[in-house]
Amino acid sequence: MQQNIMQKLIFKSYIKVLLLCLAIGFSSMSMAQGGGQLVDKIIAKVNNNIILESDLQQRYLEIISQSQTTAPEKDLKCKILEEMIIQKLLVAKAEIDSVIVSDIEVNLQLDRRIDYMLKSVGGEKQQLEKLYGKTMDQIKEDIRDILKEQMTVSKMNGEITSTVKITPKEVRQYFDSIPKDSLPYFSDEVEVGHIVKIPEPTKEQKQKIRQKLEKIRGRLMKGEDFAQLAQEFSQDYVSAKQGGNLGWQTRGVFVPKFEAAVFRLKKNEISKVIETQLGFHVIQLLERRGNEFNTRHIFLKPDYSLVDVGEASHFLDSVRTRILKDSLKFEVAAKNFSDDKITAGNGGMLTSQATGASMIATNDLDSYLFLTLDTMKVGTVTPPQSYRTDDGKTAVRIIYFKKKISGHMAALSKDYQKIYNAALNDKKARAINKWFNKVKGEMFIKIDKAYKDCKVLSSN
Repeated sequence: MQQNIMQKLIFKSYIKVLLLCLAIGFSSMSMAQGGGQLVDKIIAKVNNNIILESDLQQRYLEIISQSQTTAPEKDLKCKILEEMIIQKLLVAKAEIDSVIVSDIEVNLQLDRRIDYMLKSVGGEKQQLEKLYGKTMDQIKEDIRDILKEQMTVSKMNGEITSTVKITPKEVRQYFDSIPKDSLPYFSDEVEVGHIVKIPEPTKEQKQKIRQKLEKIRGRLMKGEDFAQLAQEFSQDYVSAKQGGNLGWQTRGVFVPKFEAAVFRLKKNEISKVIETQLGFHVIQLLERRGNEFNTRHIFLKPDYSLVDVGEASHFLDSVRTRILKDSLKFEVAAKNFSDDKITAGNGGMLTSQATGASMIATNDLDSYLFLTLDTMKVGTVTPPQSYRTDDGKTAVRIIYFKKKISGHMAALSKDYQKIYNAALNDKKARAINKWFNKVKGEMFIKIDKAYKDCKVLSSN
């Protein structure tokens, strides 16, 4: 049975290449069946890594809810099981090859994921806890393990496919292989940018936080337990649970001011209060080996909901006026003035989380941005608007509606980048399959007899 391009994107880009845009769900350790409970069981094992029946069922439900696949349930579950085994194989090989994802990398992604989840329920912590029936700490712990595995898999994927390239000829061949009646319909897409100003807390607000942290430091210097005070006061909630411990890291991971303070410390010495662009820290150096160091910290930040946005709004209003008079290009203004450094380097243009491209499907926009664009014409710029950044800061921005492409059937001339990405992911998937067939004999792989008909271990 021939698969259309959308199915290929789902099975090969979405699963096989294991992009980190996967939504994280929470596996249940038991599955309701009729009026009773069916105890979950291990259906596959790769070295010390296991796959549960509930994990496969959850992935199956995700796939059928996000696609129009007509594959029989048995075939689809076998395909998913194969992909899950490949994922566990990647994790196991990463352990053998010492391919490590650092705690700081995981923590950064965890914070972004939690922010996204909070936004999806209106920013209310209690609402999120009610939705999942767990405390915030429990939610974070559930997500952290899954996220670390996904990031490890992604890193291994990157190493395996780092040399995979694709030519324009291969892109065309890939597109031409799709039956004309199976070409997907792409919904409306937009290109949109913003220029952001993040007002700084006042000196008084900063001084208040500094004084609070100075008092905590004073207690440390009198011999109180660092870990206990970190758990009680630190606003780096992930490390706070570990007594403020950030683990072993390599120079270049943290912001420069933090690392500069670390490399001035002696073993077990506690720093003075350090201000970075993130907030205020008291740092203790636990150990150092060359450019590697093990530290813990207590972190406090100002309440950004209390900042005054008036000056930032006035500044952006003047920038907008110059843009509308065509005396200043939006892209130049973004590079020179925007406090969103990620988009500033791209002329202020936002990118799709799913594809990384500047054209974003309208159904991938957050609800506020979608509604804002719905009131705008292409080529216009909004007046300054207050909004909350991903890391919780109150900010002001102007939004530029640069371009819109109406929904249409896939065409190489219009959708080259999408088709290029699909063709590249298809080629990467084949590279991963080749790698799988090469290394699977080096691993202990056991599959439950209930799935004996799945040809997981057969050559692809």
